[in-house]
Amino acid sequence: MDQAAGGPLKRTPLHDLHRELGARLVPFAGYEMPVQYPAGILAEHAHTRSAAGLFDVSHMGQVRLTAKPGHDAAKALETLVPGDIAGLQPGQQRYTQFTNDGGGILDDLMVTSTGDHLLLVINAACKDADLAHLQGHLEARCDVEPMFARGLLALQGPQAATVLARLAPQVAAMKFMTGAFVIIEGARCYVTRSGYTGGDGYEISTPADTAERIARRLLAHPEVKPIGLGARDSLRLEAGLCLYGHDIDAGTTPIEAGLLWSIGKERRVQGGFPGADIIQQQIASGAPRKRVGLLPEGKAIAREGSEVVIAGKVVGKVTSGGFAPTLGRAIAMGYVERAHTANGTKLELMVRGKPVPAEIVPMPFVKHAYYRG
Repeated sequence: MDQAAGGPLKRTPLHDLHRELGARLVPFAGYEMPVQYPAGILAEHAHTRSAAGLFDVSHMGQVRLTAKPGHDAAKALETLVPGDIAGLQPGQQRYTQFTNDGGGILDDLMVTSTGDHLLLVINAACKDADLAHLQGHLEARCDVEPMFARGLLALQGPQAATVLARLAPQVAAMKFMTGAFVIIEGARCYVTRSGYTGGDGYEISTPADTAERIARRLLAHPEVKPIGLGARDSLRLEAGLCLYGHDIDAGTTPIEAGLLWSIGKERRVQGGFPGADIIQQQIASGAPRKRVGLLPEGKAIAREGSEVVIAGKVVGKVTSGGFAPTLGRAIAMGYVERAHTANGTKLELMVRGKPVPAEIVPMPFVKHAYYRG
């Protein structure tokens, strides 16, 4: 087996199922993960956009945050993130970031209030560092409980609600960015109506020992097919969503990344999170660069690291690029100097040393289809 930096690759609770389904397994964030199944990435992508795809995202980190007596978990977490966590009602979910003193993003995460505790989902490659960050800053006020062994399944696509409601009817009424405890196949799961494809769908947190049973039950429905990391990446790129370590990182602020919408309105004024002064300054007077959508001409694909050039001058770089199956063409996103970020701006992307004409376009490339009720 491939070796990760720290030894053998870890496996999710669905590892045996992936092998049975003929997945091509690759190293990813310290895990052995399915990049695709025999149908291939293009077919998996199209199936998720038209029916329902099942993704294994159990490599992500799940953490439970519970306030100690006399403390408030939401207020405590707000000392580390710019999101409005205290304003979450039970069953509401929010996207936010851990920031550093320079305003950069240490990781991005989802936070859901269950009423008596907070549930966090953090990125696989960052989870050990994130856990240490939470424990180091919040342990006096909160119990920080890693639940890294739990399963996490993402059921995504326009048929996701129909399928999941057969097993748990109450999920049909849930709206985008809400969550609830649900019994599925006899197991107590936490389900959120969210995902990483830009479409409708759910993420299902399961006990480790029932993840495979629930996955098999979902795959037994004709609308559902297994989907690997390859299509997960092309789907999120079409949706204009950031991938941590590529489109956002410790040297990127939420303002540069176009994530101002994720910062609570009161928090923009009050601050109280790492790097607040820099982020507030960028809110007031603009960031030096901005994440933009890029549409290259022709079939050339501008990959991560490709330079963005205007009149012979490098003005930015591509952070994600690939083929968009829904559009049948190449797309990309990246950072460009503020002076050149208007939609419709003509520029060139350097692909294998050759300039490819392109223009800046709004994102998402494919319209979001979240269920808002």
